[in-house]
Amino acid sequence: MNYEERLSNVSVLGAAGKMGSGILLLTAVEMADLSLKPENRGKQFVLNAIDVSPAGLEGLMRYLRVQVRKLAEKKTVFLRKLYADREDLVENGEIIDEYVFDVMNIVRPVTTLESAFDSQLIFEAVIENQELKIRMFSRIAQNNPHQPWFFTNTSSIPIHLLEEGAGIEGRIIGFHFYNPPAVQRLVELITTGRTGAELVDFAHHYAKNLKKVVVPSNDVAGFIGNGHFMRDSLHAIREVERLSKEMKPVEALYVVNKVSQDFLVRPMGIFQLIDYVGVDVVQFIMKVMNPHIPGEELHSDLLDRMIGLGVKGGQYPDGSQKDGFLKYEKGKIVAVYDTDKKDYIPVDTFRSKVDQYLGPLPESFKPWKTVNFSRDGKDQMLEAYFGDLNGMDTPGAILARRYNARSNEIGKKLVEDRVARSAEDVNTVMLTGFYHAYGPINEYLK
Repeated sequence: MNYEERLSNVSVLGAAGKMGSGILLLTAVEMADLSLKPENRGKQFVLNAIDVSPAGLEGLMRYLRVQVRKLAEKKTVFLRKLYADREDLVENGEIIDEYVFDVMNIVRPVTTLESAFDSQLIFEAVIENQELKIRMFSRIAQNNPHQPWFFTNTSSIPIHLLEEGAGIEGRIIGFHFYNPPAVQRLVELITTGRTGAELVDFAHHYAKNLKKVVVPSNDVAGFIGNGHFMRDSLHAIREVERLSKEMKPVEALYVVNKVSQDFLVRPMGIFQLIDYVGVDVVQFIMKVMNPHIPGEELHSDLLDRMIGLGVKGGQYPDGSQKDGFLKYEKGKIVAVYDTDKKDYIPVDTFRSKVDQYLGPLPESFKPWKTVNFSRDGKDQMLEAYFGDLNGMDTPGAILARRYNARSNEIGKKLVEDRVARSAEDVNTVMLTGFYHAYGPINEYLK
């Protein structure tokens, strides 16, 4: 079965979720582009959007229609070539409308798993529940005569456990899109000892067509991205606990968040990132990883308290940030959650005190956006900045060096434990998937 035949009938499980909807969008467009090739005219392409929520599927179809139109508007030259034989399509608007129709015509929104029984390829993007995934895979495998391939988007569960549990040896691969899939370029590709070579080749072909950057990860819980992120988060939480002995906990949390963003030149502070992912999601990923990571305790009492108080973070359907460790107004941090008072404390009540404690940033400091998107001189800017920071003995500089040293240690341990195959792979994940300006395995801070 060649590439196009494999993509002629596809199912996405959890299609109405945030990850599933992005995977569905990318796959729908890829399938539509294949179907419009002259040699494929008349062939049927079917993409089953499977989800338990009818309302979610209704919203998915609206989302899909809007996003496909946006994509079509950006590739009218390509579309004119696809529709070159259609004399009835003259104006760009007519071509765009036709393309939207053709993409939408491929998608079948359904609530029954049975729809996947005729698919050659299954994408899975349901919640991080090992038993649920195994149950779905098993049912499909037992009723699908095509020996389908399974692409799981799990970010933490070892792939071999899903493979063995569902009895689909050699037919499953970890294909971890980053959030949101339609925007993020990174994919972590995880194989087991049984993964078929043909499946791996197909995965690379698919990723290349989607213009994704593929980083291989060995089959260890959490893989590279969460392997670093979870430990990075725990370091931040422990720093808050340590600093809380000399200042208020909300001040300590603000300090660590500011250090991890400004002093380390990152796109957002660590607690803002936890809020973005979801406090509950981070806690859950740690629970999934912990039994598989001997000698470590991937757990936080602070996360447990936040969840117990109903503070979960995450995002609203429109992508705006929900309140978590931090409270946001128009995207800006305005308060920090106090677990004792069970309320948010405005940042303005302690900002000046904390900023004075941290001390100034080096004069050579440039914000993350300036550094990360610099066409020339990015390395020189970072070397100059961290060279200055290394010579400072302010609390902010000291905390930054401690933080970066731990990040560096985590990155190297991922290579040592054979989660990542190289330091370059660790750095690529953090640069591409987390938008860091530099990788954790670096020599910037001495």
